Amino acid sequence: MQSFFKTGSGLTLLALALLTSCADHNNGSLTITTAAANIINTSGTTIGTARLSQTGDQPVSMTLTVSGLPPGPHGIHFHEVGMADPRTSPPFQSAGEHYNPTSHQHGLENPNGAHGGDLPNLIVDAVGSATYITSTDRVTLIDGPRTLFDANGSSLIIHTNADDQRTDPSGNSGGRIAGGVVVRP
Repeated sequence: MQSFFKTGSGLTLLALALLTSCADHNNGSLTITTAAANIINTSGTTIGTARLSQTGDQPVSMTLTVSGLPPGPHGIHFHEVGMADPRTSPPFQSAGEHYNPTSHQHGLENPNGAHGGDLPNLIVDAVGSATYITSTDRVTLIDGPRTLFDANGSSLIIHTNADDQRTDPSGNSGGRIAGGVVVRP
């Protein structure tokens, strides 16, 4: 899995252009599956967008742009239910737990594997903004046992604190401060 963080929108556009120009060389056809999530904060205000894509059966790529968050590192995960209601107590509890179709323990650094929904930390700059680009092979946008589009759907949730990438069940990442439902276009 690769991850890097940039603050320029030009790099985001370049990354999206490169993703949309990829071909599935296994069958010679261009098969790109896309999804998105509008990210809202605990007040219900839209603060960003996540765009996901998958070419064939390759890893899912995601570009997230957000603003209005506290500076610093934040845990970010796919969650098991396609609901992101900030009015629940605590906020975004409607999203359920981390997406974990393979029943692994939590954390990218956990020797016993990682949840399907585990992602590298989101780093928010001093003014509260971030552009986050990552990819994962632990989930898919296409049908199958690891799809984000199972019967319950999926959400993307941003947490208060950094994820320590080891501690079960959520990496000590704290409360949920933003989220969005992953949907097909």
